[in-house]
Amino acid sequence: MAPVPLLLAALVFLASLMVTYMVADNAGRAARSELESTFEYRARDLETVLSRRMVVYEQVLRGARGFLRGSVDVSRAEFADYYDVLRLNERFPGIEALGVASVIPRDRLDAHVAAVRAEGYPGYDVRPAGARDVYTAITHIQPFTERNRRAFGYDMFSEPVRRAAMAAARDTGRAAASGKVTLVQEGQQMSGHAEQSGFLMYLPVYRAGQPRATQDERRAAIVGWVYAPFRMDDLMRGLGGEQAGDLEVDVHDGRQPGPDTLLYRSHAQAAGKAPMFSYTAAMEIAGRPWTLVIRSSPTFEAALDRRPSLALALTGIGLGLLLSLVIWLLASERRRALQLAGRMTLELRESYERIDAERRRIRLILQNAYDAFIAVDAGGRVTDWNVQACKLFGWREDEALGRDVIELLVPSARREHERACLAHFARSGECAMLAGPTEYEAIDRHGQAIPVEIAITPLPGEHGHGITAFIRDIRPRKETEARERLRQQRLDEARGALLRSQKLEAIGQLTGGVAHDFNNILHIISANVQLMLRNEETGRKRLVSIMDAVERGKKLIAQLLAFARRQPLHPSVVSLAHMIERMDTLLHRAAGDAIEIRFDIQPGLWNALVDPNQLENVLLNLVINARDAMDGQGGITITLANLAVLPSDALVDTGIRPGDFVTVAVSDTGSGMPPEVMERAFEPFFTTKPEGKGTGLGLAGAHGFAKQSGGHIRLASTLGQGTTVTLYLPRALQDTPDPAFTPVPH
Repeated sequence: MAPVPLLLAALVFLASLMVTYMVADNAGRAARSELESTFEYRARDLETVLSRRMVVYEQVLRGARGFLRGSVDVSRAEFADYYDVLRLNERFPGIEALGVASVIPRDRLDAHVAAVRAEGYPGYDVRPAGARDVYTAITHIQPFTERNRRAFGYDMFSEPVRRAAMAAARDTGRAAASGKVTLVQEGQQMSGHAEQSGFLMYLPVYRAGQPRATQDERRAAIVGWVYAPFRMDDLMRGLGGEQAGDLEVDVHDGRQPGPDTLLYRSHAQAAGKAPMFSYTAAMEIAGRPWTLVIRSSPTFEAALDRRPSLALALTGIGLGLLLSLVIWLLASERRRALQLAGRMTLELRESYERIDAERRRIRLILQNAYDAFIAVDAGGRVTDWNVQACKLFGWREDEALGRDVIELLVPSARREHERACLAHFARSGECAMLAGPTEYEAIDRHGQAIPVEIAITPLPGEHGHGITAFIRDIRPRKETEARERLRQQRLDEARGALLRSQKLEAIGQLTGGVAHDFNNILHIISANVQLMLRNEETGRKRLVSIMDAVERGKKLIAQLLAFARRQPLHPSVVSLAHMIERMDTLLHRAAGDAIEIRFDIQPGLWNALVDPNQLENVLLNLVINARDAMDGQGGITITLANLAVLPSDALVDTGIRPGDFVTVAVSDTGSGMPPEVMERAFEPFFTTKPEGKGTGLGLAGAHGFAKQSGGHIRLASTLGQGTTVTLYLPRALQDTPDPAFTPVPH
């Protein structure tokens, strides 16, 4: 029986080791995944920084080309002054020099050499010697140090790699980078300077004023190149920032990496040791393909946090030994020992499972939360970023993790203030936003402002207080509030329009009754005067005067009835375009010679169902009103257009029923109306004209005519700018207008 307790103890210890291994392995995988995300972010960032740096260097060449202004005959002193202003050696690491390569005609070669030697350079010559079709020479180079003097006079077009880049720049007009070369400056190295691989970037200089639209024209116009030689080690120095030692970087010329194409290598590779992570990117630098290979360095890989795995392993081993010891000590009570060991093993497994399940549950809850969830450490770096945060701000989780939350989400104008607040919070854990949800304006990855509501909770840590924040997009709420304000505004406008309509309706009923009674009286007077005119010759003159007064009364009655919508109408299918054409002379005569009348008629204008004679009277009155508002000087525009009013249109709130209308708008450039005058403009007998200049029934009659015709009328005016009166006349479904009517004499 003695071996049985030992066997049970061994089995328990083995089971605990297996569980411990699985948990520790899971923790190790998670740590490796996090480190891999950091590596990929750093690698992409390095690629972006290198690409941007080369774009900046291309702009330096463009600035130098602008300085030359289409000629390479600039003095070396002026070129040196320009270089000193740029301070390239301080601000642009990696540029060995800034120079100009000039095209030397074959027949001018000897004269060119003699001229440069006469300037104080007795040893100057165009190198290498020998006859060739095209000569070029480096005629300007700064800084003019001992290293760069070696390139003075060198014919780069004589070397195939450089010639290919120079020809590409010349033929395309764009910047071109050469392949891998050894710079002329590298020859005969001085002590303390290791030889480096390099390349050159060229930008063509064309003769000013000469065409260069085609390749042949560009070849004919070329006078030289501005160029910059680059030493790769100097160019890449400092590119990775303070943590550059974490990455091993290779830069290859071309798409296929190899020993012959290697431009730059940051570290010597350890033999036989494969990197934990690697990243390869294809780039294009001034038209030249590069391949960027980035590997994790041992220093970076050493940052892999294995402490959680080690702690779990040690804990599991310790618990396993403890369980085994308990089993062995309780060997005499085999059943009890087995039960105890089983319970302890089960509790251990359940404890691990509960921890893992709780971690998964919390992540699942946060990933499926309605609001965006973000966690930030005491240094302001993002540590958690859920799916809703991705949707709201546009940054993927792998892009956001490890980034500065201020740079990601805070508008640039507020970053310094918020950074100070975050630093204070990290130290003290105090913040005004802890009181409850706070409205704030964040930005997405495109810089667009997003109104949000933030609820934050402090997260104590070893190095200060971090933050957990739930962020809710309140754009729908803001839009709903704006729509509600607009709806309330339209409701208020509709109520005002209803009150004005009811007021005009009441006045119209009163006016209609008075007009009918007054009309009956005028009929009696008119009939008696006509009888007296037939029988009496003595009082004929007075009777004629009375009859004229009766006629004026009838016209007044007609306008009152028009306002009260009780005038007899004879609607017809009318082409308003033809009507305006017939009324052209009449309208110009009514407006006067000093006023210009313009017509704007929409093509394909619908026919309208209206009484043409009444419409003529209304148009004539509107033109006369416009003329009076401008004191006889200005312009009138009559606009005819089709309009379909839908039930959802804002016009429906003003009282216009949905349907198809033909609009007639009469606009003037007069003095306009103040709001208090516009409120009463359609009231009968209301006028702002001097006494005797108007009856105050013109707009009132137009209002009654439009309503009685089944349409609508609207008034728009801006004080000091003019007034527009718009008639909405119902569309006639008949395509052919009725036979031309006889206009009422005016």
